[in-house]
Amino acid sequence: MLSHDPLSRVLFIDLARRRSWVETRPELFDPNLNGGLGGAGAGIRLLEEECPAGTDPLSPENPIILAIGPLVGHYPLASKTVAMFKSPHTGNLGESHAGGRSAVALRMAGYGAIVIRGRSSMPIYLVVEGDDVFFRDASALWGMRNAYTVGTVLRQRESGAGLRSILRIGRAGERGVTYASVITETYRHFGRLGLGAVFGSKQLKALVISGKRNLPVADRRAYRTVYDQLFKAATESELMKKYHEIGTPINVQPLDAIGALPTRNLQSGRFEGAEAISGERLAADYLGRRVACAHCPVACVHLAALRLPYPNDPYFYKTLMLGYDHEPIYAVGSLLGISDPPGMLRIMDETEIQGLDVMSTGVCLAWATEALARGIISLEDTDDVPLAFGNAEAYIAATERITTQPTPFYQALARGVEHAASLYGGSDFALAFGGNEMPGYHTGPGCHLGYLTGARHSHLDSAGYSIDQKAVQKGQELTPEGVAEALLTEERWRQVLASLVVCFFARGIYTPEIVVAALQPIGIEITAQTLHALGTDILQRKHAFKAREGFDVTAVRLPARIWETPSPAGPFDADFLQQALLAFDKFSRE
Repeated sequence: MLSHDPLSRVLFIDLARRRSWVETRPELFDPNLNGGLGGAGAGIRLLEEECPAGTDPLSPENPIILAIGPLVGHYPLASKTVAMFKSPHTGNLGESHAGGRSAVALRMAGYGAIVIRGRSSMPIYLVVEGDDVFFRDASALWGMRNAYTVGTVLRQRESGAGLRSILRIGRAGERGVTYASVITETYRHFGRLGLGAVFGSKQLKALVISGKRNLPVADRRAYRTVYDQLFKAATESELMKKYHEIGTPINVQPLDAIGALPTRNLQSGRFEGAEAISGERLAADYLGRRVACAHCPVACVHLAALRLPYPNDPYFYKTLMLGYDHEPIYAVGSLLGISDPPGMLRIMDETEIQGLDVMSTGVCLAWATEALARGIISLEDTDDVPLAFGNAEAYIAATERITTQPTPFYQALARGVEHAASLYGGSDFALAFGGNEMPGYHTGPGCHLGYLTGARHSHLDSAGYSIDQKAVQKGQELTPEGVAEALLTEERWRQVLASLVVCFFARGIYTPEIVVAALQPIGIEITAQTLHALGTDILQRKHAFKAREGFDVTAVRLPARIWETPSPAGPFDADFLQQALLAFDKFSRE
């Protein structure tokens, strides 16, 4: 690592004392110092240091850690920021990744990580401009109904247009909804596991980051060679072209065709309205523009242009620009039985206005719909909102109530489907894994085991859906031990990518050999073997943190709905999943 590389600088901010300072921590970013590789590796080490065992996730002692890796600013598709914290949603590891401009802005400001401690005595927002840190009064922003408006105000107030990154929360974060998100650059998010609620608990409304640093390169000729190779691979890849043209919603129809698209709270794996909400249909009828994360040539972020008439005026419209991906389409589309694109997009818009994670919101509403139909809850519980599959207006109304919480039922739902089901019943069809709501794949045991065992309980931890699909394509029978080993192998390598903060969509481009070649020109000599060892170490640290906070992978609740509904990979049951969990626990300790 180059001695004058600012990546080793960690900015510490104490909200209670209104002070900040910088510490140089090269071991967090240089593997040759028996340390990490930035990103997730640096984040988990800092979380170990900063978060005492048993910390209340909504207390001042829970830190917010934002970390990036050595490839940021140097190479394409290295554009993520990793947030690390203790999750108020699950009570253990909180980790969320966001694209946009935050990673490059943090690097240009001169830092490899930011650690935010304590709690402010009043609502504030932070401005980091290179070496300067400012504590601004956010009283006028606190309580604003619309999170979009907060972004507009901050863009007008603060300098740095074109360079800065703006991270902010909505009312859901202020009110402690445990799956509240942090919005960055309007269309990207730290979405899962409740970082927004941690911001809110600290009375931190927003964070603005900007800077104008130069980045050193040890070997310019070698750097240019590797850069060109990566750029060419990214722009000529057929998969990347699909991400650019259609985006992740290209998955909707193929998943539906094989019976793997969760529909109506996973009562089925097929949705008769799949074509209407598919990526192809949205691109043809609603696509307004494509945008890209900083330093990414792919531009996979698709924005729908939705025209809505003003009340009582047939000639004037307002146009909403709404980001959409496969996961939001699943969560507030097929899972809620919504085949009407404007209705689906308006539900997405309401989650953005409130500052909620759209996946958790959709799963919570789907469970509540079935619970109401079964008589487990009543209209009195839902504040007279007639939740029913396909009823977009009811879901829009209920989404706001998750934030305002007018009844005890919404107070429970604001803590997630696992918590709500524990109070009202209906756990068998409450689609949560380790406390986190289900992503948009029902391909077989691999995907569900991935949700259960992954450090973040996310489909992006270990791509279990891919294990299922490959087995089906090859006509292979899945075994508990085989699935567990495949999940663990994949997740270990993804720790390396999450430390470099490479977009997981580019995992086929950033192979171990390319990563080694990319690090050398910027001053880091490493072998592929060492990279794999780092991935293993980082994942073990995450598992250790979760175990410290009381998580036991072999004791997690399994929602019966996942084996009641047929999957493409064939039948599986609780015994299969339990054997695989035990095998995963064993392999992860070896």
